[in-house]
Amino acid sequence: MPRVSDRQRIAQDIRDKIASGEYGPGDKLPSLRELIALYQVSAEPVRSALLILQAEGLVEGHQGKGTYVTTRDDAP
Repeated sequence: MPRVSDRQRIAQDIRDKIASGEYGPGDKLPSLRELIALYQVSAEPVRSALLILQAEGLVEGHQGKGTYVTTRDDAP
């Protein structure tokens, strides 16, 4: 079985936390530094994972303010 990259692992973990409600709409995600410590990786895989989630519309980044879970108007 192929190894899952760090960025894919981190993105999936954050996706799971959003789906479970651990991170709700409008919630601020931990800082880059906190995510680096949490996942024990360098900054690059964390940034890549956040870009993946932004492209999927799950989170949005605000320069200097942090990354937030998007508010989904189409949510049940």
